[in-house]
Amino acid sequence: MKPKWKVVITLVAVVLAGAGVYASTVYSKRGVVTVQSGRVVRQDLTSIVTASGEIKPKNYINIGANAMGDLTELLVKEGDHVQKGQLLAKIEDIQPQADVRAQEATLASAEADSSAAEYQVKGADDNLLTMQAGLEHDKADLERMKADLDRSESLFKEGLGPKQDYELKKYTYAAQLAAIQQSEARVTQARAQREEQAANLASMQRRIAMARANLVRINDVLHKHNSYAPLDGVVTNLPVRVGESVVPGLQNQTGTLIMTIADMSLITAEVKVDETDIVNVQLGQTADITIDAIPNKTFKGHVTEIGNTAILRSTGVAASQSAISSQEAKDFKVVVAMDDPPDEVRPGLSCTAKITTATRQNV
Repeated sequence: MKPKWKVVITLVAVVLAGAGVYASTVYSKRGVVTVQSGRVVRQDLTSIVTASGEIKPKNYINIGANAMGDLTELLVKEGDHVQKGQLLAKIEDIQPQADVRAQEATLASAEADSSAAEYQVKGADDNLLTMQAGLEHDKADLERMKADLDRSESLFKEGLGPKQDYELKKYTYAAQLAAIQQSEARVTQARAQREEQAANLASMQRRIAMARANLVRINDVLHKHNSYAPLDGVVTNLPVRVGESVVPGLQNQTGTLIMTIADMSLITAEVKVDETDIVNVQLGQTADITIDAIPNKTFKGHVTEIGNTAILRSTGVAASQSAISSQEAKDFKVVVAMDDPPDEVRPGLSCTAKITTATRQNV
């Protein structure tokens, strides 16, 4: 046999022997559990739940279009601080402005007519009072004439007074009765005219009320062509540009998003905690928050909200609204408020929260 074949056979034999020894060693260690050992000492122990998520403001509002038209002005830019009630954007409002001016003219005309009607009612009141005073005066004169007539008639019947005087007083009394009837008719007519004018005034006032209501409605339509800040905050999203057409939301269709205003006074880390750990998380527990965009810094926070609805890890949809098997892994939303957020923090930054669920000291 050649020497080289002897070397090859020897090497193969050695390899086979080594493999046999290794297999024997592994077989002999089957069922053995690998452990770490350490000295028994007293120290503080902490139970921590780690979860990932993103930075979000506690309160933010998406401002959508309330009217249809072209965006004519954007008075802020992304990152600007705004105050509640501040004008943010304008939508084309030529038609509603014209409607407002026309309704203002209608209201002014109705108010002028009402003023004229009030003047007429006042004049009718004065005329009615004058006629009533004249009627009362005529009735007083009638009473006096009736007394004179009765006295003259008595004297005439007793032969102590002339017939001419008695007949004169009789005719005078009859004439006064006719005058009173005419005065009463004029008072009745004046009263009817006054009531008619009062009804006309009431109609004018109803027209004014209707015109004012329409003006409020049209002003509301005009107001909806502008966007105002609903709270103090920061513009965190501005997806539109001047000149773009915007539309309001319909029943089955979302409207155009103009911008998002976020209240940055309270920043939170919204994380997803595994279903096996959620039972240990409680409100008020402290947490250490790290932000990927701000390395080598840890921020303190505390748990302010714990979700009660399981969220499927694969889709992010509530488990109760999904037809996927219930055996899929689930998470629960947990909100951790940052105690002292940095100025450079931005919504949407990825973060990790380590929530301290339990501590034991000197154990």
